[in-house]
Amino acid sequence: MQSSKDPASMEVETREHKSSGALPAKPKFEPLKAHEMSDGRVQFRKVSVPPHRYSPLKKAWMEIYTPIYEQMKVDVRMNLKARKVELKTRSDTPDVSNLQKCADFMHAFMLGFDVIDAIALLRLDELYVESFEIKDVKTLRGEHLSRAIGRLSGKGGKTKFAIENATKTRIVIADTKIHILGSFQNIKVARDSLCSLILGSPAGKVYSKLRQVTARLAERF
Repeated sequence: MQSSKDPASMEVETREHKSSGALPAKPKFEPLKAHEMSDGRVQFRKVSVPPHRYSPLKKAWMEIYTPIYEQMKVDVRMNLKARKVELKTRSDTPDVSNLQKCADFMHAFMLGFDVIDAIALLRLDELYVESFEIKDVKTLRGEHLSRAIGRLSGKGGKTKFAIENATKTRIVIADTKIHILGSFQNIKVARDSLCSLILGSPAGKVYSKLRQVTARLAERF
């Protein structure tokens, strides 16, 4: 008996739903601008300029200023007193993340990367910079440390360029600090090769291992 009543009750429900009429149209809101998302507050970033990057910054200022100000729509200035590059959002900044991208770009330049390489941080989302020291891999002192730095660079920078080209990364060796710019997977491959060289592997052995890994990565993609 109960099963015969169920369809009837369902029919009543469907009729009521039809009589209620169509749902109201969804409201359409304009996307919020960057300054509206932060309640109209101006956001700042400051990047310190180390003494050895002062002259390069002065020479390449227009190459740095143009993409930040015109393309990313972020205000930039050099604070000579504090020796810092100051970045600030504008009312026409299209995206909040632009400010952080510009700060990362400036930071990469301060670490020693060329403007042409560092500018990729503004255009691509999956790039980042990783830094480590030789002592993080192995504690070396005196001539042993000098030889390790020599192995990383190679004759005329040959080893460094070979790792850069094979892994599609950019490497800066500043004294005992190493900075790598690239995507997550590529940084991992480059870092493994550099660590092998620090630990004492000959360049030829590192090259052959690098060839195998890059061939495997090429197959995967």
